[in-house]
Amino acid sequence: MSINVENLTKEFDGKKVLDNISFKVEQGEVLSIVGFSGSGKSTILKILCGLLNADSGKIDIDDGDIAMVFQYSALFDSLNVFDNISFALQERKEFRHLYTKQELKDLVAQSLNTVGLPGIEDKFPHELSGGMQKRVSLARAIITKPKYILYDEPTAGLDPIASTVIEDYILRLRDETKSTSIVVTHQMSTIKRCSDKLIMLYGGHIVFRGTPDDLLRQDNPYTKQFVSASIEGPMKIAASDF
Repeated sequence: MSINVENLTKEFDGKKVLDNISFKVEQGEVLSIVGFSGSGKSTILKILCGLLNADSGKIDIDDGDIAMVFQYSALFDSLNVFDNISFALQERKEFRHLYTKQELKDLVAQSLNTVGLPGIEDKFPHELSGGMQKRVSLARAIITKPKYILYDEPTAGLDPIASTVIEDYILRLRDETKSTSIVVTHQMSTIKRCSDKLIMLYGGHIVFRGTPDDLLRQDNPYTKQFVSASIEGPMKIAASDF
């Protein structure tokens, strides 16, 4: 259940956002992808889950479902929590008609219990806090028992306590499901608490590989600039990136 990416390239409007990117994530690992805005982090996730096609390169992923946890939860406003979480099981052809109504109820309840939100099946997204919506999106992601979970800025917009809750569930899901995970993040607490290893992107290339401890040592100009959030350094941020 590993992910092996070799020479991945993607271009938008004549600009190479990803230029021969290669990395590997072993089974049960959490890889964080970091970098300033516009560096191609989310593009990698979209290619891995099939939302975008790469221009070139090779992706080896063992058989198994891939779940995506989107930055802003991406819940269906018109559906209650039950229908949001069970959506894949009700609509995807490989799952459709596989479960009875009672089995669907049991599976949704199990997923909600896993993320600490029992008994909210009848609520709608607008009735939930941002942190609760994030956890519902986690419950939706794990209901198909994926071997791979991709997280796009899972703690974006959350206060520090809510962020810690989400980070705890990322670690819990890794431990309980043995899933292989990739987390795109800017948040240092997520990097330090959740990552087994990480890569940093800039200018279409990987400019750093290592562990959170390696990052915090700031022993190259890229890590120093990222950790200190300085505008001074090798990574130049264009106004169009904001």
